[in-house]
Amino acid sequence: MSGPGGWPGSGWFTALALLLRAGLHPRPQALDLQQRLAMLPLDGAPLARPVRIRWNARQVPMIEADSDEDLMVALGVVHAHLRLGQIEVLRRLSQGRLSEMIGPLGLSIDQSLHALDLGRAVPAMLAQMPDQDRRLGEGFVAGLNHGLLRTTGRPPEFSLLGLRAEAWTLAEWLQFARLAAVDISWLVWQQLLPLRQQMDRGQWQALWPRLCQAGMPGSGVLDAREPMSRALSGLLRSGSNAVAVAAARTRGGGGLLASDPHLPLQLPSAWLLAGWRSPGFHCVGMMMPGLPFMLLGRNPWLAWGGTSLHAQSSDLYDVSHLPAEDFSHHRREVRLRGGGRRWLQWRECALGPVVSEGALWSSRRPLALRWVGHQPSNELGAMLAVARARDVAGFRQALAPYAVSGANMVCCDQAGDIAHLLAARLPQRGSGGPPDLVLEPGDDAHWRGLLGSQQLPMRFNPPEGVVVSANQPPPQGGPPVGWFFAPADRAERWQHLLQTAPLLDAGQLKTMQRDVTCPGSLALCRTWLAWIPRDRLGFRTRAVVDLLVHWDGRYAADSAAALAFELLQSRLACRLRRRAQRRAYQAVWMQRRLLAEDMAALAPDQRLQQLLQALPWVARRLRRHRSWGHAHRLQPRHPLAWLPGWAHCVEPESMAGEGGQTTICKSGHGPVRGRHRASFGSCARQVCDLADPDANDFVLLGGQDGWPGSDTCLDQLALWRRGDYIRLPLTAAAVAQGYPYLTVLLPAP
Repeated sequence: MSGPGGWPGSGWFTALALLLRAGLHPRPQALDLQQRLAMLPLDGAPLARPVRIRWNARQVPMIEADSDEDLMVALGVVHAHLRLGQIEVLRRLSQGRLSEMIGPLGLSIDQSLHALDLGRAVPAMLAQMPDQDRRLGEGFVAGLNHGLLRTTGRPPEFSLLGLRAEAWTLAEWLQFARLAAVDISWLVWQQLLPLRQQMDRGQWQALWPRLCQAGMPGSGVLDAREPMSRALSGLLRSGSNAVAVAAARTRGGGGLLASDPHLPLQLPSAWLLAGWRSPGFHCVGMMMPGLPFMLLGRNPWLAWGGTSLHAQSSDLYDVSHLPAEDFSHHRREVRLRGGGRRWLQWRECALGPVVSEGALWSSRRPLALRWVGHQPSNELGAMLAVARARDVAGFRQALAPYAVSGANMVCCDQAGDIAHLLAARLPQRGSGGPPDLVLEPGDDAHWRGLLGSQQLPMRFNPPEGVVVSANQPPPQGGPPVGWFFAPADRAERWQHLLQTAPLLDAGQLKTMQRDVTCPGSLALCRTWLAWIPRDRLGFRTRAVVDLLVHWDGRYAADSAAALAFELLQSRLACRLRRRAQRRAYQAVWMQRRLLAEDMAALAPDQRLQQLLQALPWVARRLRRHRSWGHAHRLQPRHPLAWLPGWAHCVEPESMAGEGGQTTICKSGHGPVRGRHRASFGSCARQVCDLADPDANDFVLLGGQDGWPGSDTCLDQLALWRRGDYIRLPLTAAAVAQGYPYLTVLLPAP
């Protein structure tokens, strides 16, 4: 699933600015681990028997329960303890209640969210939910409520945003979970729809097929002034890596798995680490706040990771020609921060809700959304079954009820088998590609039947002994799952590194996760250099060219050549294309490929002219910024850092960043013109060795705790920079040794 893990859009920052003017900015309270653990509401939990929770110094929990239902309750309490502010803000976003937190500025976003109706399928999901899944889901919700209502202290988001403690229901949780299932195509549409309206029809018809062939969405194009761009960037997965190595290719004789998800670089992290043990579950790994299942993890028999499939589970339809009687009208009253209420209105038709009349997908014509997520599915049951799977066959069967959002799932089992399978429910699209970004109401034949995970292709035990998922297009031969995928750079780099040694171990995979070489950028750089005669260069431009000639393709922090290449690429894009077309290139995250095509299409003298006129600008910027790390800064964002006295508690100092848009250690950015902050990329890492039940290593870019100023809100950052990990063992002896802090949840009398 793609992850919530994000904060709302620019309205969140606007609200904080208003609070600043009002003088409501108390300094954060610094808390050590013992003080934080003392805030757990241990007594009176909705349990049948006591639950033991062991913690390590990083505030990572290992939960031991005597029943699966009690385990879920404890998970709810732990999630509320670690990330209550984050979860409660996202809860209100999923319900279209942003105006309750920031006032009238949130109305247009709430309008879009109500029209989108994330909870549309919830009644059917509740009606179809198996009894066991319902009991476990209700247990998690009960634990959330215990943590919310019985905690001894609530995080500062409550006072800053006027949040009130409201008990959850299972229906509300299912709607919240749909926020984690949104379609990655929506981010593309939000960027391309205004451009489609600006261009004349001929220009658009020429550009659209190139965009479909080119790639995938990228957060680097987001305009910080557009509220829904910021909101969507926090909800949509930008990319990820996941690799499985068969036992026959490893030094220890057990399968290996490495995974690192890519999301907006934010604080609190989009992930939290945990381990669970009960009669039905025994696993460790990474969870998303508010979701009671292990998205990336390991049990005694199996390890699994995943990436976004970049599947298109939605379509937009132009419904401007439908008669008025084909639409139904809806309205809902919303409460505003500071007092007052407003009515929001929206329409829907047989194809779906009209989503173009708010801030999400603004359009001159009414557009209806058809989305698989508006139909019932059971991601909760699927992912809980994944945690219980014992081999590849069981893993695939577990994913049968899974629908949204589409995921590449990679796994290895104790028998040494590896697999890459597709988890999704998708329309049966033809291979020709969509005729346009917006379809006509009659263009819906592909919706007459949906393909599930069992009908989508699986790659099982390939002869090379490795499977790699890096958001690249699925292998040819299967049904189309979408049109916007990542460039092949990361996947090809992984394949190259994995083939450099006949046998692999976990240490090598950890080193590979930090790789910052991009062969694709290097190849394009060499192509451009071949077009430049040295006798046409001045002193300063010759120095730039000399840097590029000796570049090895690495986006290391101290590399001046990496910065020179990115500056040159940005300058050429500005010279060759108008802003609208550049934004279209960036929206499918294929600026490099499309720019290369544009340069290659020029006559030789025109190419040379463009390069010679761009190089002096590059030389001037290079003198100012010196190296890639000097310009490319790593500093995960926290919204509370806007408050006076809070920045040093909730955000690290700006650091020299490494990696780029298409390196394995991804560190994404927009067009480079000078100093900038990495906006998205690798934010967590996982490496598991099935030869040893305790060899499960994880780390977050930031920390485990969402409480500003606590000892564990930023403490993993140093580990991340060094390439170190936190061990999450499976055996009881290793847990007792490495997790010395014990808390016990006690049932109500």
